[in-house]
Amino acid sequence: MDLELTDEQRMLADTVNGLLEKHYDANARLGLLRSDEGWSRDMWRRYAELGLLGLTFDEQYGGAGMGPDELAVVMDCFGRALILEPFLATVVLGGGLVAAAGTPEQKAAILPAVAAGETLLAFAYLEPAARWSLTEINAVARPSEAGWTVSGRKTAVVGGDAADQLAVTARTPHGEVGLFLVEASATCVARDSYPMQDGLRGADVLFSNAPAEALGPPADALGAVEGVLDVATAALCAEAVGAMDRMLWLTVDYLKTRVQFGRPIAVFQALQHRAADMYVTLEQARSMALVSRLALRHDDVAERRKMLRAAMLQIDLAARHIGQEAVQLHGGIGMTMEYPVGHYLKRTTVISKTVADVDRLTDLIGADGGLVPAG
Repeated sequence: MDLELTDEQRMLADTVNGLLEKHYDANARLGLLRSDEGWSRDMWRRYAELGLLGLTFDEQYGGAGMGPDELAVVMDCFGRALILEPFLATVVLGGGLVAAAGTPEQKAAILPAVAAGETLLAFAYLEPAARWSLTEINAVARPSEAGWTVSGRKTAVVGGDAADQLAVTARTPHGEVGLFLVEASATCVARDSYPMQDGLRGADVLFSNAPAEALGPPADALGAVEGVLDVATAALCAEAVGAMDRMLWLTVDYLKTRVQFGRPIAVFQALQHRAADMYVTLEQARSMALVSRLALRHDDVAERRKMLRAAMLQIDLAARHIGQEAVQLHGGIGMTMEYPVGHYLKRTTVISKTVADVDRLTDLIGADGGLVPAG
């Protein structure tokens, strides 16, 4: 199996990196953090012009028809630049759910608008005290004359502050976990928006008999949600590796320029060893990000999920090591808002708790019998 990037994937990476290097330096990002929306509509338009917002959608719906490998290439670039735009929320999660669960009519109505940058989506599935469970939910969906209504509270909805439509999980009267589309601007929807620890925007959302439309048959929704979260896990692995790579080289450059006792501190062997350990950890994480991409090709769902959890677990541990070392080796400057390395640590820390944390992943892998095949 050829694990190298194709020429097309390299061109994609060069194009995205070129755009971000030109328009998304650390000072520009700090300015966006302080803005009212917290991200750039202009950059969102540029992503649409490059076809990134429809990257994985079928061509008949305005997309590029690409797959998880190309998505990973883009997420790696976004991790390096530490973008603030709701790409994960709108394209990977929201758009992925419409593509996976929606009817042909729903796909035709929503996905072209997402690809053009005209519609923002978010996935509302987490609830207070439910941690990362997809089934321990109190939100309910009831049939109505116009379709459905949804009631309940969702928390930590990434991109939920700006979303035009929300994909919401709720339990139907038959006990199924269904997936429903709700207009975020409806009067029955109340959003409490806030910046999260990594600078991205999110919201807690309260639905009070909000008019909703079932996104495909409710009986099939849970499988679609799990499949999209698998893709999102691999995408987050790629983003984390891009962020870790940038943290490492920011640190190496700092060690070469910071002078102490008349010499750059990079000459001190103890610091060289620590930087070398960071590099080894990065390469391990890069390999596990590749495992996460390969896992998506696996026909056995249980084995695929085990591989994804193992990849995310290793990347979580790697991000903690590289992030903490990067901040410490920078000294006091690493803790300031003006210097980027601390922002990378914040983002990788949030990534490590987006799908499940280290303890949760360890428990799940252990419950599956570990990583050694049976027999």
